[in-house]
Amino acid sequence: MQTYHGKSVFGGIAIGKIKVHQKGQQQVRRTKIDDPDAELARYEAAKGQAIEELAELYDKALREVGEANAAIFEVHQMMLMDDDYNESVENIVRTGLVNVEYAVASTGDNFSEMFASMDDDYMKARAADVKDISERGIRILQGGGNGMEDADEPAIIVAEDLAPSETVQMNKDKVLSFVTVLGSLNSHTAILARTMGIPALVGTDLEAFGELDGKLGIVDGGAGIIYVDPDAETFVTMQAKQAEDLEKKRLLQELKGKDNVTLDGRSIMLYANIGNIKDLASVLQNDAGGIGLFRSEFIYLERDTFPTEEEQFKIYKTVAETMAGKRVIIRTMDIGADKQCDYFEMEKEENPAMGCRAIRICLRRPEIFKTQLRALYRASAYGKIAIMFPMIISVDEVRRIKAIVEEVKKELTELGLEYGEPELGIMIETPAAVIMSDELAKEVDFFSIGTNDLTQYTLAIDRQNVSLDEFYDPHHPAVLRMIRMVVENSHKAGIWTGICGELGADRELTATFLKMGVDELSVSPGSILPIRKIVRETDLSK
Repeated sequence: MQTYHGKSVFGGIAIGKIKVHQKGQQQVRRTKIDDPDAELARYEAAKGQAIEELAELYDKALREVGEANAAIFEVHQMMLMDDDYNESVENIVRTGLVNVEYAVASTGDNFSEMFASMDDDYMKARAADVKDISERGIRILQGGGNGMEDADEPAIIVAEDLAPSETVQMNKDKVLSFVTVLGSLNSHTAILARTMGIPALVGTDLEAFGELDGKLGIVDGGAGIIYVDPDAETFVTMQAKQAEDLEKKRLLQELKGKDNVTLDGRSIMLYANIGNIKDLASVLQNDAGGIGLFRSEFIYLERDTFPTEEEQFKIYKTVAETMAGKRVIIRTMDIGADKQCDYFEMEKEENPAMGCRAIRICLRRPEIFKTQLRALYRASAYGKIAIMFPMIISVDEVRRIKAIVEEVKKELTELGLEYGEPELGIMIETPAAVIMSDELAKEVDFFSIGTNDLTQYTLAIDRQNVSLDEFYDPHHPAVLRMIRMVVENSHKAGIWTGICGELGADRELTATFLKMGVDELSVSPGSILPIRKIVRETDLSK
């Protein structure tokens, strides 16, 4: 048995034969020509055909993976019409009196190397895009097919790399998984794979992968491992794990696309809580209606210094694009209490849970806050982003936040940067916010109740203190009455209220929350389908 490790793009278990996908070997020879105009006319015709092919791929991707993920094929069309790219091709043909295939190959190599040498990860990813459009042009000029012939039977596709166009053209019925040697978690291919629900690994340490064709393979997408010629023990273990996954998929197929509506017609939104972009695969796999809580503080906690605006922008943009128009609620950094960052250089506090945390840091250190807000507003141009502010206790805080937001929008306008108009909401997680919820509701677009902190502050019990577990009761009538009060006040003001704390996934309370009129539950991705099942089997009229 051979074991290889890669980066997980999408979870799940795939067991089957390995099919090695080799890109068509497009041998490009340099030949002398006499008529550069005729050669460039060939190029214009090939370019036109390439643009038509990309338009068809865009339509296919639009149907299968949504507008945001299909956009890469529009980008490829624009690249083919880029003046610098086309001028390079023309210059090589005219000055060297060489065939256009050679000119396209040379231009593709030069531009790809230029992008690959850049420090920026996003720009590095463009190297693969340039190679893709150049190979497409050469294939058309040489009269070749698309190189994505179907496998005879479902197989694990192994390749050095896969372009987005190749991924979209795959017959999903014949693909168990794909594993590539190259590629990154932020590539368009990875985003498409997550959306399409194909277990996948990138950056895999495969050696002589061409020799793997026809061998038995097992891909553990969650663990980021591919086993080749697995031993009996591994095979049995993975079969059992696959059976568990298949049962989850059965439930998914049974409930996927179904409305979250009770038997008597009461509906609720079911969203997912995530900590980073690695969780997006699970969100899509479990058919969440959106993301109800993106814990942006993990972007800070995973670093040794403040993340830049550009770093944050790329993360938020990826989430927005991957969710393809579904609502993505991003909570501004909830640093403090049990989530400490040394580089924030915060003063030591006797009671950090009630100290300088979350929005209090943001309002006291607006330069940090504005960096995050700029990134969020820029990313909102690429999807349906909503912004949520934690640990609010007063109307004054919300108005101060809105004033800073206006400053950020003005800065972006002056810089000529595109941005959207995200919904603005607040977390209700203090008794003060509950009592003031009628006034707070007039200032924002939505509420999200953080039941973890609300329970802790209401009961005056540190939820981290295990010795007080016998006193800690998240079902306490006081907590439930507070939730009802918030929902009622929000509805009077015409806004919606969700729950994003652990209590939202408590199946004993699902019917109770429905009766209260809670509009949304945001839970761990794995809880989406079980709660949907409860909702659809509930009859509140009885």
